[in-house]
Amino acid sequence: MLQSTPWVKKIRTLKTSNGAKEDIDAAVAQLLKLKTDYKALAGTDYVGSKPARAPKAEKPAKTETAAQPKAAAEDDKKQTLLGLTVKKEDDLADWYSQLITKSELIEYYDVSGCYILRPWSYSIWESIKAFLDPLIKELGVENSYFPMFVSKAALEREKEHIADFAPEVAWVTKSGSSDLAEPIAVRPTSETIMYPAYAKWIQSHRDLPLKLNQWNNVVRWEFKQPTPFLRTREFLWQEGHTAFATKEESDTEVMQILDFYRRVYEDLLAIPVVPGTKTRKEKFAGGLYTTTVEAFIAASGKGIQGATSHSLGQNFSKMFDITFEDPEKKGGKLHVWQNSWGITTRTIGVMIMAHGDNQGLVLPPRVACTQVVIVPTGLGGKLSEEDRNKLLDACKELERTLKKAGVRAYADLRENYSPPWKYNHWELKGVPIRLEVGPRDLQKNVAIAAQRATGNKVPVALADIAIAIPAMLEAIHFILFNKALKERDDHMVTISNWSEFMPALDGKNIILAPFCEEVECEERIKKETTQEDAMGAKSLCIPFKQTPFEGETKCIHPECNKLATRRTVFGRSY
Repeated sequence: MLQSTPWVKKIRTLKTSNGAKEDIDAAVAQLLKLKTDYKALAGTDYVGSKPARAPKAEKPAKTETAAQPKAAAEDDKKQTLLGLTVKKEDDLADWYSQLITKSELIEYYDVSGCYILRPWSYSIWESIKAFLDPLIKELGVENSYFPMFVSKAALEREKEHIADFAPEVAWVTKSGSSDLAEPIAVRPTSETIMYPAYAKWIQSHRDLPLKLNQWNNVVRWEFKQPTPFLRTREFLWQEGHTAFATKEESDTEVMQILDFYRRVYEDLLAIPVVPGTKTRKEKFAGGLYTTTVEAFIAASGKGIQGATSHSLGQNFSKMFDITFEDPEKKGGKLHVWQNSWGITTRTIGVMIMAHGDNQGLVLPPRVACTQVVIVPTGLGGKLSEEDRNKLLDACKELERTLKKAGVRAYADLRENYSPPWKYNHWELKGVPIRLEVGPRDLQKNVAIAAQRATGNKVPVALADIAIAIPAMLEAIHFILFNKALKERDDHMVTISNWSEFMPALDGKNIILAPFCEEVECEERIKKETTQEDAMGAKSLCIPFKQTPFEGETKCIHPECNKLATRRTVFGRSY
């Protein structure tokens, strides 16, 4: 706390000893600077303003208690940075920045664009990994690890592919004080690292299919404004790289993997996505075609790419000479058909944007590190030691019961924080359910369940807790999903006339419009919708689910004389 800083003491000393006014002013200025610095550090306390949110569920006890001494209660009032100080709808960027630090997801690092993933966020990534890894292994995919460094010669072998990454490649040029004989790149992706090995390992059709995946990090030194999770210079992902004898096998896997990614978003993170194909302009460089799942952020009106599964065709196998003996033609050689696919820690950023509110993080139950927090209440001075111990023991027993039922529960029995402080703390961190248990609740054999997603509070019989809470967690998942689905559907505007395009775009919508799929036309649409203070519309995807045109339908752009081939989703995007 700033009350105990040397500057506060210095000001007091100067004032009591009639110090010079300029000395007092200088000390006050320094103290104010410290307050500002503290304000920039999420979750740090400083003196001088009100708590971000008054407790809703319980008023602070008037009497002094063992759990909350009077001095500590006074300190509680001075804790000013526990909650968010800006609303999501007022300043999305500031809201996001405050939320990720105050909810203990991120810690900033001294290398721009690189961030520390704290346990609260890394556990979400672990949940995604635990969900996805068994699914891909069922398809015969094996995990492996390849080096993070790639030689310049290898990186430049596939020019079309690397062209998209070239400005973002980070190079190692020195070892100590000595220059390297040749710069070494840090992987932006691993095709050029892995495929020379594939060419060695694949000789016969018996060596196929080859299906490898790695869970690793990559570095892309982007020049756009870094945003934690959403756009970072180093991020975590999995990248699968597979090789097949036939295009049919390759095509089947592309769709299988994409559906796994859909399930990560919808079944784990409670976020609806639009599965589809990227346009030729937006497809993976060097690939045959790209499939994607696209999410929508209602607060910004922007789409965001969730994950991609690419068919590489035979482009890379021809470049890296990955061939196998033709089983039907002696001495003949055939090039393999390849796929690559990946999902990243961007998932966490999408989850934050989709579900977070003005009180903080809202975690979908299936990825929450802690699904239920148990908070004892009513530990006032009038409570006997025997009843106090009985209440704490009941909370511990609740924790054990829930854990046996497969619920990730935690009893917050810390004595140096009041119940209202704990409510705000766990609400900020997005825990799906808070169980409040007081002496009167114990007499009635109930606990009060407060749902983070809805704010609803309901009594739950202690005898039913092992059944009721898992059921409530499942219900919360669908509440979050349906809310996000409604927001997405309410902002998915179908148009057929160019005059409707810009009003829909400026209304924070994504747009479903007839499109010819030509690169030149897409570039024209983006250019003509770009504004001084807002990016233009780009194609997000061509949805797999299509409504047939009624007769011949022209492309949405008025200067395009071509017929539309499919309806395409356009919008501003991250």
